[in-house]
Amino acid sequence: MLRTADRLRERLIRLPRRSKRVLQVIVDVLLLWCALWLAFIVRLGDFNVVDPLGHHAWIFVIVPLISVPIFIRMGMYRAVMRFFGNDALKSIFKAISLSALFLALTIYWYRDAPAPIPRSMVLNFWWLSLTLIGGVRLLMRQYFMGNWYSAEHPRLLAGDRGLPRVAIYGAGAAGNQLLAALRLGRSLAPVAFIDDDATIANRVIAGLRVYKPKRTQQMIEETGAQEILLAVPSASRARRREILELLGQYNLHVRSVPGLMDLASGRVKVDEVQEVDIADLLGRDPVPPQKALFERCIKDQVVLVTGAGGSIGSELCRQILASGARTLLLFEHCEFNLYNIHSELQRRCEREFLPIQLVPILGSIRNAGRLHDVLQTWEVDTLYHAAAYKHVPMVEHNIAEGVLNNLVGTLNTAQAAIKAGVANFVLISTDKAVRPTNVMGSTKRLAEMVLQALSCESAPVLFGEDKAVHHVNKTRFTMVRFGNVLGSSGSVIPLFRQQIKRGGPVTVTHPNITRYFMTIPEAAQLVIQAGSLGEGGDVFVLDMGEPVKIAVLAEKMIHLSGLTVRSELNPQGDIAIEFTGLRPGEKLYEELLIGDNVQPTEHPMIMRAHEEHLDWETFKRCLAQLLAAVEADDYARVRQLLRETVNGYAPDGEIVDWIHLQRHPQRPH
Repeated sequence: MLRTADRLRERLIRLPRRSKRVLQVIVDVLLLWCALWLAFIVRLGDFNVVDPLGHHAWIFVIVPLISVPIFIRMGMYRAVMRFFGNDALKSIFKAISLSALFLALTIYWYRDAPAPIPRSMVLNFWWLSLTLIGGVRLLMRQYFMGNWYSAEHPRLLAGDRGLPRVAIYGAGAAGNQLLAALRLGRSLAPVAFIDDDATIANRVIAGLRVYKPKRTQQMIEETGAQEILLAVPSASRARRREILELLGQYNLHVRSVPGLMDLASGRVKVDEVQEVDIADLLGRDPVPPQKALFERCIKDQVVLVTGAGGSIGSELCRQILASGARTLLLFEHCEFNLYNIHSELQRRCEREFLPIQLVPILGSIRNAGRLHDVLQTWEVDTLYHAAAYKHVPMVEHNIAEGVLNNLVGTLNTAQAAIKAGVANFVLISTDKAVRPTNVMGSTKRLAEMVLQALSCESAPVLFGEDKAVHHVNKTRFTMVRFGNVLGSSGSVIPLFRQQIKRGGPVTVTHPNITRYFMTIPEAAQLVIQAGSLGEGGDVFVLDMGEPVKIAVLAEKMIHLSGLTVRSELNPQGDIAIEFTGLRPGEKLYEELLIGDNVQPTEHPMIMRAHEEHLDWETFKRCLAQLLAAVEADDYARVRQLLRETVNGYAPDGEIVDWIHLQRHPQRPH
């Protein structure tokens, strides 16, 4: 019977629009006649008094002729039944009230009627019409939404429809919108609400019972729920973390509706459920940006971002776009990445009518001449240097490229900025630059040292140029150092998700490995604000919160996927966690400071570090030796120079540069 009703609903939904309107008009005429007939009976108390085909026929003819045109004019047939809401109910109230008024006037004017009409009958006709026409529409909305069945047996009904059963955490506006969307989509079967509000516990909302969070196990047993959808977009990250920790003890897949900003901007819809944001597991709420700091180096200025298509670079561009820059230059060596970020930003500019000039520029930071031409031609005011190789094992196997891109690329960009008179230069650095055990970290520390050394020179002789040529240095150099960002290229989070989807195992390098994490938007906002705080040569470190144990993070992701961890204590679990050993150059723990000399700033999440560095002339000599060793493919010398130059550099093994190993397989390292 249920399947027959569903098939009928589908046939009605597929009817042409004109046919649907004709059907609605026919039903409304029948309902008006029914309301009129009942109005007579309620007023006169006798079935035999009413004669629709005799002396009362005129009023049964006049009622549809008055009402239907009013219904059409009031838009009652433009409302889509599946999305029937409060506005449509208001239209029905107005239309029926107006038709009842015209009916009363008609009765008053038509004094020569074959039979007298009691005037109080009009009042009965009014409320009966409201009840019948409004009630039928509400019933049809439930029917077309697919939730006309009784809510007493959600497990049985969901099972009959063959859909996965889901519970919705949050019975507020977002939860009810999600419920309506799911019932329309009919891809998931909602069976219950879970909500913290004790005043609605055990009540029924839209046909679903509301359970307290502590009754989640009872809800699972009674409804057979297989998944939980979080519908609390306005909750803080700390609160979402509490919810996820509570739900983590049940073997249920947990997903989430998008956040309020994504919903408000129209980028996503409420029914576009997604995997739980890992930022919610960290549970730290971002500090709102300070507008004055945010706009100091951007508003009404020409801004350039190197590595504009990367994880951090692209987010910097998004933040800059909304901060009033006059021109934004996207400098990127990867054509595909540049196309993607430029297309995204261009669409946003058109959508939000942003008065900013976007300029996509293909180029490499290893091409010093190209950099200088771009900076000088566009008269750049502020430069954010995000271009770098950041993947530790990859750079460890490609030492020459790491040195040339991270160190020489930063050197080229900094010197071009001085020659072009760029006012502000911000380097995006990393916590791996602190006492590094790898080439990536050491090259990033050297990049910091380039800027520190140049900051102390008012008219330096630039590296590789004639000693007689001095350039006036008007550039304020700033470095911002932070840890891992969630969702960046090479991040463990997407890897874990893929491994869980494939059925495991989830690979973690070491049981005790920990990392600092921050979301990409938060990191980009803090980078921009830190760049505004710099006085020249400053190293800023961001408050990354507490470090996170990667193995624990993997366990939480498995649990929130509705699966269990396979271990010695639970050999029947779904997903195993395997420890593969530290990769080349990888550290167990990352640090943000080389020393303890740190001072607070006017921003609570940004600290200023004072660290030792070389003077410019000494650094240039070290740099010349390092580049000569790279050119000669002498990586033993490269390692020695890095040890001598980078404070705390302690390589964690032998040289693993692939070209070096292929050329010199027997040479001792």
